[in-house]
Amino acid sequence: MKRARNFNAGPAALPLEVLQRAQNEWLNIEDSGMSVMELSHRSSEFEKFITMPFNH
Repeated sequence: MKRARNFNAGPAALPLEVLQRAQNEWLNIEDSGMSVMELSHRSSEFEKFITMPFNH
């Protein structure tokens, strides 16, 4: 598949590796058995997920 390039203002194209990881983890984030949309916002799994960008 040829990847499109977005040079417009707004969201930029994500690296393919990021998209593949998101695809792989969409239904089972961090081996929680739930998708990110199903996690409680009070759960430890969600807390790890939401702080992940700040810890890397």
